[in-house]
Amino acid sequence: MIAALVLAGGASKRLGRPKQIEPWGEGTLLGHVLTEVAKGPFEERFVVLGADADRILEEIDFSDWVVVENPEWESGMSSSLRVGLDALLRLTRAESVAIFLGDQPEIDQEVVAGLLDARRHTKRQVVVPKYRYEWGNPVVVERPLWARLMSLEGDAGAKPLFKAHPEWVEEVWFEARPPRDVDTTDDIADLRPKR
Repeated sequence: MIAALVLAGGASKRLGRPKQIEPWGEGTLLGHVLTEVAKGPFEERFVVLGADADRILEEIDFSDWVVVENPEWESGMSSSLRVGLDALLRLTRAESVAIFLGDQPEIDQEVVAGLLDARRHTKRQVVVPKYRYEWGNPVVVERPLWARLMSLEGDAGAKPLFKAHPEWVEEVWFEARPPRDVDTTDDIADLRPKR
């Protein structure tokens, strides 16, 4: 069984307002990400909130999602990863997790399918997409490594750890460009669906 985990606990410092509830298509940025992730074959879906959690909870429909609140969101992305994986360990029997970022709206279903297919055929514990020349998201991680990821600190995420342990990693190459983060008003202008 594979679960999905969306990390959406950040404070949107560069944007200056909660990007999770930024208008996006018919709804919000985070709502769009959750809808796209839900198209995948995930039996359980978890999302981590932190900054502005109460406001986000009021504005987004989290039906069919388990919401995990990160009280330590100010200490960086690793804290959201930690509380999300802790919830998965306690509440699910999932063998793997696909980790998505809540500020990357361009979720390519072909990439998701390719990663999950590679996961079924590899003996390695991490499956990462390689977009042309660089690693990106989402990543798929097997349960035995979750505790190791929970020891990370700061805002860098798991990429440095995976780079340090190439023997863990199965790369899947994609022609697509890596998904972009929504961090600034320029990103919103470039990436927001045109009406």
